[in-house]
Amino acid sequence: MTKHLLILGGGTSGTMMTNHLRRRLPADEWRMTVVDRSEKHLYQPGLLFLPFGIYQESDILRDTRDFIPRGAEFIQSEIERISQESHLVTLSGGRELVYDILIIATGCRTAPEETEGMLGPKWRVNVHDFYTLDGARALRSKLAEFQGGRVVVHVNEMPIKCPVAPLEFTFLADTFFRERGLRDRITLTYVTPLSGAFTKPRASKKLSHLLGDKGIELVTDFVAERVDQEHDKLVCYDGREVPYDLLITTPTNMGDASVQRSSIGDDLNYIPTHKHTLQSLKDPDVFVIGDATNLPASKAGSVAHFESETLADNILLHIAGKPLKEEFDGHSNCFIESGNGKALLIDFSYEHEPHEGRFPFRFGPLRLLEESRLNHWGKLAFRHVYWNLLLKGRPLPGISRTKKKPIDSKTTKES
Repeated sequence: MTKHLLILGGGTSGTMMTNHLRRRLPADEWRMTVVDRSEKHLYQPGLLFLPFGIYQESDILRDTRDFIPRGAEFIQSEIERISQESHLVTLSGGRELVYDILIIATGCRTAPEETEGMLGPKWRVNVHDFYTLDGARALRSKLAEFQGGRVVVHVNEMPIKCPVAPLEFTFLADTFFRERGLRDRITLTYVTPLSGAFTKPRASKKLSHLLGDKGIELVTDFVAERVDQEHDKLVCYDGREVPYDLLITTPTNMGDASVQRSSIGDDLNYIPTHKHTLQSLKDPDVFVIGDATNLPASKAGSVAHFESETLADNILLHIAGKPLKEEFDGHSNCFIESGNGKALLIDFSYEHEPHEGRFPFRFGPLRLLEESRLNHWGKLAFRHVYWNLLLKGRPLPGISRTKKKPIDSKTTKES
């Protein structure tokens, strides 16, 4: 009897897992279904560049079905409820899908409603976000007409998708205004709930000078109680206030609403997940990947890439009734735009702080924790890597597990 592997989410994580497993699971034994609300796949790192006109929408949008492999069904639908006890997922409209193995890759979303005053009458007038396509579009129009004043880039609370993106936005905004001859009319402030500009202490210690060098004010340990839209200011729980003419905020990030409706997540709707195996802590037939997890790792595409390799192996081990690999170590690497056509590159994990050296090999060609134009071009080139390799679950030279013995369905059957 054919068994059913169900994947919730057709974004980065879900698409990679579909491609990994469709190649490795016998089609006559396993049918696969992917469910996602959208027929369009969004290259989320591109939202950083859209407000500045560096990317256009055609650069960051593709048809979701173009990346779903043959032999996997795609269903466009909202997810209403996940019932782990009965191995059942209910879609909007009442359709029910029974599964043998479930992979939850529903990602996370911005929740501006979680902060008092953020969704007031000036939302997307002079209070903006760029973590959504609609938000990035509106901010592009706002920046095109902005002539001067107090610009505040704000992180509401952690964790957030791509933790360095707000900082990158600040650096790119500095360059954007300089190129237009407006920088001397603008004060630029970065407001964070952390004690430093970067999420990792070593990176913050080494790189925080970049803000001062660019004349960017840094406000730390700022936990916003509310946005006072009447007086155009951020208000901290400790009473501090930061005035603005243009606020570019990163709202609270939360897991998918279907997780909340299913009562399977934590207070932020992230799903309790084993940090090394990616198996749900509540049901052995459920696995979680990417931004949907509660793991203490960055919510970033590179993390999902490394997770997908471990998870693909662990799905096959689970099917074979074997112990799972406790392998995933929180590995992440990412380019950080620092403005003026330069970028940084950092590489770290659960246990290891960002380190210096070269990447992806000992002899380079990219440098870690150092600004360079090559890193900037590496970040821009990654868009092509994303569409053509990463989403398809293909190895990335130098940063994939090429030296480890692969597991396939034939091996697990015969063992």
